[in-house]
Amino acid sequence: MHLTLSVLSEIAAAPQPPSVKSIHQVISNITGWIMGIIALVATMFLVIGGLRYMAAGGDPAQVEQAKGNFKSALVGYALAVLAPVILQVLQGILGG
Repeated sequence: MHLTLSVLSEIAAAPQPPSVKSIHQVISNITGWIMGIIALVATMFLVIGGLRYMAAGGDPAQVEQAKGNFKSALVGYALAVLAPVILQVLQGILGG
């Protein structure tokens, strides 16, 4: 019985997760995650494109695939840079 009360008191004393106060706070918390994930994927496309380009050995089809990877990486980096702007527009639309 004493152990049960001890465990219950520890659970009650545990810090609670922070509550969300506004849409602005939610959007600002999400911004960093979105930018990081998009930049990570863009970097992956850049590395894959570089490896394909080096391994192409003059094959035009492989070179074109590498160029496609470079373009995808460029789009990814642009999205990562524009993510805060897009989220600010959404915040304005939602009235936060």
